[in-house]
Amino acid sequence: MPTNSAGARVYVGESLLAHYNGVQSHFLQARSDRSLDQRRKGKANSMTALEIISTNKLVAIIRLDDLSIAKDLSNALIEGGIRAIEFTLTNSDAVDTIAEIRQVAGDSVAIGAGSVITAEQVWAVAEAGAQFVVSPVWKREVSSACLELDLPFMPGAFTPSEILHAWEWGASVVKVFPANHLGRRYIKDVLAPLPQLRLMPTGGVNAENMREFLDNGAFALGVGSSLINNEAVADRDWDALRSNARRYVDQLP
Repeated sequence: MPTNSAGARVYVGESLLAHYNGVQSHFLQARSDRSLDQRRKGKANSMTALEIISTNKLVAIIRLDDLSIAKDLSNALIEGGIRAIEFTLTNSDAVDTIAEIRQVAGDSVAIGAGSVITAEQVWAVAEAGAQFVVSPVWKREVSSACLELDLPFMPGAFTPSEILHAWEWGASVVKVFPANHLGRRYIKDVLAPLPQLRLMPTGGVNAENMREFLDNGAFALGVGSSLINNEAVADRDWDALRSNARRYVDQLP
């Protein structure tokens, strides 16, 4: 049953409830149609962003105050084996950076946008060439824009109800966030009754616990500061960042 803004269950008339269910069905059908279209349109030598993430498991989250080094940093990560990179919109230069990196990254690398919370931002990053969209929360306007633009949407959720809600309204993958407050076993516990979900733990994922998250059923992992060391970035130590990326990739099954 739908809830009000305070979270209390409320009664709605049959016509309104039918509309609610109809809109929800539209999202589910759109996701199914989008997946089919991607398979039909897929190039023999090219993978979709979702396929890249599914295969390579790691999404590197770049959240920096200075993105002038984005190209060098991205090259180091890619050379270390990372195949999906997310630039968060907490930096006002992120949209231009996405456009820049998309020009130099190969077809085997997916470039996405993070911290996306409005439909306008979805359109902006899509124009820049973003191949997937990540958000700390689920918002209908963001979900709708991503579906319209055929962009994989990865909203953040915490509880099983929030996770299922995001999935049923069109999420390609649900970002379980912040995962450090939940533990690795949480992923397995959620998937036990809901095995259809694709979950991406984010927050607190590191080289020591990443394999356990994957062993418990995680579809992919969002990795930030433990992969992209701020001190190494400040020192422009691309060799260290490349080696750290390789250390993560070597942990994959």
